[in-house]
Amino acid sequence: MVSYLAGVTSSALSFIFIVFAIGTIGYLVGGIKIKGIELGTAGVLLVALLYGILIHYVPSFAIAEKTITLYSSGIKGNFGIVSNIGTALFVTAVGLIAGPKFFRSFNRKTLSYILLGVIIIALGALTACLFVFFDKNLTADMAVGLLTGGLTSTPGLSAAKEVAKDEAQVTAGYGIAYIFGVLGVVLFVQLVPKILKVDMKDEVAHFHAANSITVPEPKGKLVKLDPFGFFPFFFAVALGCIIGSITIPGINFKLGNSGGTLIGGLIVGHFAHLGPVDCRIKKDTLNFFRELGLVLFLIGAGVPGGVNFVENVKVSYFIYGAAMTLVPMIVGYIIARYVFKLSILNNLGSITGGMTSTPALGTLIATAGTDEVSSAYAATYPFALVSVVLAAKIIIMIL
Repeated sequence: MVSYLAGVTSSALSFIFIVFAIGTIGYLVGGIKIKGIELGTAGVLLVALLYGILIHYVPSFAIAEKTITLYSSGIKGNFGIVSNIGTALFVTAVGLIAGPKFFRSFNRKTLSYILLGVIIIALGALTACLFVFFDKNLTADMAVGLLTGGLTSTPGLSAAKEVAKDEAQVTAGYGIAYIFGVLGVVLFVQLVPKILKVDMKDEVAHFHAANSITVPEPKGKLVKLDPFGFFPFFFAVALGCIIGSITIPGINFKLGNSGGTLIGGLIVGHFAHLGPVDCRIKKDTLNFFRELGLVLFLIGAGVPGGVNFVENVKVSYFIYGAAMTLVPMIVGYIIARYVFKLSILNNLGSITGGMTSTPALGTLIATAGTDEVSSAYAATYPFALVSVVLAAKIIIMIL
């Protein structure tokens, strides 16, 4: 009897069980609506964060397979693997969805997306510098950690740690600001259309009309290697990882797996074939990969984030981190609306890209009811990614 109970306990606390239990409860929480607002898939993040907090106070919940490893030198351990795989699945799917129209839709509006990506990060960096200037107890390392957490940018975190005087402070700041960094943008893309009383169906219709682009069919006879499109998807991920590993000399910058897989997805989605091999993938398959990737990313990043939050949180630091999320997001939205004259969907799509917020894009797609908003995200994200990596290094080096 004792051995039986021990076996049940071991099974219940296994890593695989924990991952899927968080996903199960997270979807239940995300489906709760309050005045039309729901967390959706971000409910998974909330449950993952709570689990991280729980195992901080009750370590026995994490005894099986050493399920939690903190950010001692980047995201490590089992949850880090889950997060990285989730990011690759989600971002590649976004690239493949946007790819057929992305390069064919380059126009003056594309410049707006590029500028927004840079402006949003610059606003966040300026906010961080101001807090360091006014709070003498706030170090540059902690400020940059809060900035990268507020922007949910793991590449920015890694870049900051390369030049930081105290890596632990960068990591702690990231954990403190990360929670609001995710939930803040997720709620923002839901609240803005409601506050402005946007007719979403009408906006989507106008959006499709304004972004109507004809995608030519590939020439010649193509061979489809599998019915689900696994070959082109895996090829896009592999290609993206190679692209992401390329380091630019001088500034020691690389896109990493997140930026690389986005580019890989855009390239494969654009050309739609590899020689005689058909690389087109059904939209339902891409939607599945995108949602699965998002859930895995939220679980993998949320649990360590919850532990770090409890260990390092200070009220003042939490406020600073929230400001580093809110200021660039709100000001960026205003600039996109009144200066660049972007429609609400292109505006919010570019904001999710500029804030490098994977979960917020998933929420925006669900809110808008169309995955076409991915194009604005895809156009803004790479430039925001480059900007946050450079900003993280510059702030630490000059302050």
